[in-house]
Amino acid sequence: MDIDAWVWWLIVAAGLGIPLVLTAMPELGMFAVGALAASVVAALGGGIVAQVLVFVGVSVALLVVVRPIAARHRAGQTGHASGIDALKGRQAVVLERVSADGGGRIKLAGEVWSARSLDEDQVFEPGRQVDVVDIDGATAVVM
Repeated sequence: MDIDAWVWWLIVAAGLGIPLVLTAMPELGMFAVGALAASVVAALGGGIVAQVLVFVGVSVALLVVVRPIAARHRAGQTGHASGIDALKGRQAVVLERVSADGGGRIKLAGEVWSARSLDEDQVFEPGRQVDVVDIDGATAVVM
């Protein structure tokens, strides 16, 4: 049984694509795309040297171009705060007198939170804008 070269390249691409899905290593996907490109060259009648050059060229080009973009994208995702971290630094409105001993209430992100002031000497009266500096359990620490 004689299999054409382009079929072998498709087998190589599938062989690289399966571990890509299982291991989430994007480099394997870049090599799989290189193998697909080599398959196209083989189907168009290119020799083995041209096929290997296209495979290597496409794979290296993808590694050089796509990998840094993916790394920047991955690094940028960690900058998004969520949960209570997203509330730090936001402004709130005092609903009930807030002091260092607690017992006060603020409206933060549309919800009512218990609050205490960061500085023991600071007291905030209702209607005043405050900044949330921390969340301590279910209590917002404001200044």
